[in-house]
Amino acid sequence: MSVYDVIVIGGGPAGLFAAGVAAEQGARVLLLEKNRRCGAKLLITGKGRCNITYDEEDPRRFCEYFGRQGKTLLTALYSLGTAATVDFFEQRGLPLQRERGGRIFPAQGGASEVLKLLLKYIRQAGVETKTSCRVNGLQYEEGCVRAVETAYGTFAAATVIVATGGLSYPETGCSGDGYRWATDSRHRLTPPQPALVPLQLDADWTQDLLNLNLKNVNITAWHNNKPIAERFGEAFFTRHGIGGPIVLDLSALVRDALQRGPVELQLDLKPAVSVELFDQRLQRELAGHSNRNFANALSGLLPQLLIPLFVQLSEIPAEKKCHSITKQERQRLGRLFKDWRLKVTALDTPERAIITSGGVSLADIDMRTMRSKVVDNLYFAGEMIDLDGPTGGFNLQLCWSTGYLAGISAATAAKKP
Repeated sequence: MSVYDVIVIGGGPAGLFAAGVAAEQGARVLLLEKNRRCGAKLLITGKGRCNITYDEEDPRRFCEYFGRQGKTLLTALYSLGTAATVDFFEQRGLPLQRERGGRIFPAQGGASEVLKLLLKYIRQAGVETKTSCRVNGLQYEEGCVRAVETAYGTFAAATVIVATGGLSYPETGCSGDGYRWATDSRHRLTPPQPALVPLQLDADWTQDLLNLNLKNVNITAWHNNKPIAERFGEAFFTRHGIGGPIVLDLSALVRDALQRGPVELQLDLKPAVSVELFDQRLQRELAGHSNRNFANALSGLLPQLLIPLFVQLSEIPAEKKCHSITKQERQRLGRLFKDWRLKVTALDTPERAIITSGGVSLADIDMRTMRSKVVDNLYFAGEMIDLDGPTGGFNLQLCWSTGYLAGISAATAAKKP
């Protein structure tokens, strides 16, 4: 039976970082990945552009984006923060660029260049990698993991890091295996739920707008006639509803609110102007097209794809002359621009979620080392743990930081007599 200092299960961002860091500490490291290649999910992050991190160097401020449990991430962030992450990639030949909203991306090449760099990093560090290698289970003895059972045989290790991700995008290999091993070894598990996921709407027209991007719009989520959250930015319609960065950021709050009753979205297509000012603009537009049919007078206000739908929803006859449109009809049209209400029926399927919320309870992890409090030589990293943040590079930074800390901790523990 082959014996290693550290075995890392999962070749995603957290697992790759953990393996490389552990090997740099002088540990003999084996990385196991059940797909044909590592980094399948990394390749689709940020639509293939890979939002590596967020431009916030203060760890305490960064933690605030993860909610009330965010402070548990502090040690990992002090070990590898956003600035150190940027340095890691740039010093290895991948220039990064800061974009609007604090998002940091590769200057060119996107996710494929990030993965190429990480694979080179672990190779140069001396990590032994086995792909197409399904892990069947962990062997325990006297409160410790002694070996990992795989399709290639059984491998013994002084320490084991589980970084198998959540349940999102199962085609990338995320099938919840790590959750099963955690519960088998008596770790508490916060039930995994889809997070950062599109929303399904009570509408039959969204599939007609798949090529439409809504930029610089504002969306407010309402529950029991009260606003619960709002976001400004980009959104787009999906086959069954609505997605995009600001919708994904709202999805966890919408998910919780739906459990208590109906939720609707208020979409403001023109958030830079008030209702009154926009009404004045509508009057000017209609006056400027006084003798034209209503359906032919909206090109200055709407993308072409949206015009047929707005004509339908406004209930103004398409052939009605603009000079004949009543004040009531104009105000109804204005509400579509400023207060378009969309009824949410459900979150999209877990397979469409970017990440999974929930995971191994933080109460069962020593977040100063990422070591399990239940199994002495077992460590967790990345999406496996019960922490998740908004879009914008936060969740990848969680993977880099927890993977880094787990790798150093496991390698240090493996060297102890």
